[in-house]
Amino acid sequence: MYGSAPRVSLLLPAFDAEKTLGAALESVRRQTEPRFECVIVDDGSRDETRNVARDFVRKDERFSLLERDHEGVVATLNAGLVECRGRFVARMDADDIMHPCRLAEQLELLGAEPGLAGVGCHVRVFPRSSLSDGLRAYESWLESIDSPARVRAEAFVECPLAHPTLLVRREVLDQFRYRDRGWPEDYDLILRLLLAGHELGVLDKPLLYWRDTPTRQMRTSPRCRSERITACKAAFLADSLLKNAERYLLWGYGGTGKALSRALASCGKHPSFIVELHPGRIGQSIAGARVIAPEELKSVPRHPLIVSVAGERARAVIREQLCALGFREGRDYLCAA
Repeated sequence: MYGSAPRVSLLLPAFDAEKTLGAALESVRRQTEPRFECVIVDDGSRDETRNVARDFVRKDERFSLLERDHEGVVATLNAGLVECRGRFVARMDADDIMHPCRLAEQLELLGAEPGLAGVGCHVRVFPRSSLSDGLRAYESWLESIDSPARVRAEAFVECPLAHPTLLVRREVLDQFRYRDRGWPEDYDLILRLLLAGHELGVLDKPLLYWRDTPTRQMRTSPRCRSERITACKAAFLADSLLKNAERYLLWGYGGTGKALSRALASCGKHPSFIVELHPGRIGQSIAGARVIAPEELKSVPRHPLIVSVAGERARAVIREQLCALGFREGRDYLCAA
């Protein structure tokens, strides 16, 4: 029944995931799109992860298992990608659960939108009882991203698509693959795709249930620390909006703006002026840059502008102000929280 080449390959790395892998694989097995293969890549697990995976492989020929020594998630993903045979590659983690219609609906969207390189979807984080305020806010923010334009506009605020929701055209992922730069490999991939001109869509439905545990990589990996994520943003900003400019305008010098300006300084980029609302700071000098009020943007040199302000509402107000001043998002300025 399933002997023909799969339409989509599920790339699923696993490490010490015996407690959650069974539920994850069962959600894959129940997909309404039957033309899939699930490539499970075990990254040298020390528990019963491989036995859980082997059980699914025995029962369903659409599942396969690649057993490897422990090398980390980047090497594991790239090794698994080599084994994928589908025209599309979907990501999945060993502790998450997919909605039965996830693959079918994402494939339908990619079929209808040939200009998209890939597509994600919204998530529902669980268990709800222990959900932190920060993760609730991130889930809510992800829900606000509902188009390729929003993915691009929000790309430097946070990672705009949850990586386990991503489904990408195979030829695109083969070209970019995963790489280790000391920051999250998923964010790195999405920023590289966007900066190369690819468009990424999003289904505004929660088709993946994202399990939050104390051992999840986003909580434990050194690559996911806030300073490494800021370094990632700075490196990509330096290679895009600021590529041809040593000086830039910085809106905001709270904790977010300070951290980003330090990271940008390591890339050889320095603020010419800092935009602030606090009356006590206006006219002062910070890190060699004069602090100005927003209305003064009309009279200073039009360097690229980075809005580094925490809070979605605050950024919305700033976007309105910049629009009134003739700044165009993506060309003249970017938001980078």
